[in-house]
Amino acid sequence: MFFRVRMLIFRYICLSEKMGVTPKRIYLCVYGVCEFNYLYKYLINKYLYALKIVSLRPFFYSFVFIILKEMSKRKIVIAITGASGSIYAKVLLKKLLVLKTQIAEVGIVMSNNAKDVWRAELGDESYQDVPFKFYDKGDFFAPFASGSARYDTMIVCPCSMGTLSRIAHGISSDLTTRAADVMLKERRRLILVTRETPLSIIHIQNMKLVTEAGGIICPASPSFYSLPKTLEDVAETVVDRILSLAGFEFKHYQWGENA
Repeated sequence: MFFRVRMLIFRYICLSEKMGVTPKRIYLCVYGVCEFNYLYKYLINKYLYALKIVSLRPFFYSFVFIILKEMSKRKIVIAITGASGSIYAKVLLKKLLVLKTQIAEVGIVMSNNAKDVWRAELGDESYQDVPFKFYDKGDFFAPFASGSARYDTMIVCPCSMGTLSRIAHGISSDLTTRAADVMLKERRRLILVTRETPLSIIHIQNMKLVTEAGGIICPASPSFYSLPKTLEDVAETVVDRILSLAGFEFKHYQWGENA
C-alpha cells in the first residue's frame, strides 16, 4: 500500500519544485498524512504553517484526497467451487467489473469441478472472458497465499460443503483453502456463500467454527421483496448482499425502497 503511495508522491515532485517546495518537504508532509489520515487536515495545516507555505493548502488537500482514494482500493480474492449456483459467481464477476474503480486487484481461483458445473448450469464458458487474473488451485506461489500480499477480502461463491469443512478445520490442501486460512489468521474479511440444502449437523458445526474464527457465512438465499423479474435478478439479490458485506459502495435495492 505505502509503495503505491510513495509512487504517487514522486509524481508530484516536479510540480512541487516549480512551486518552490522541495521534494523532501513534500514527502514529510504526505508521509505524516498517510500515517494519520483521519487527522489529515490538521496535520497538513501544521506542516504548511511550519514551512510558511500556507497558500498551498488547496493543492495539498486535493493531493491527499487522491492518495486516500488510492489507498482505499480493494484487493480481492474470488474462489469458485464445484457447488451448484454458478449463476451467483457469474453475476458477482459482472458486478466487480462495474465496481473496478474501487478495486486495485482481483485474483480468481476456480476448481475443475466449478468449471464443469458452470458449463452444465449456464451452458457456456463465459468465465474465460472475465479480464481478471486466474490462478491454478495448486499454485501456492499466488500472492494471496501469504498474508504479506495484504489482500483484504476473500469471497468463496458458491462455497461447497467440502470447501467449508476444510476451511473450518484449517486444512490448506489447495490455493482456495490456503487463501481462506490466510484471511482468518490475518483477521481480514472472509465471506463464504454456502449453497446446500438441507444442512446436516456437520455442516452447521462447520459454519459455527468459521463464524467463531471471524468468517462470515452468507447463504445463497435470494430475497424477493425487490420483485426480481429474471433469474439473474434473483441471483443479484444475493450478490448485492455479498458486496455490501465486503464493504463496497454501490447503489442497490434496500428494504423500504420502492421496487
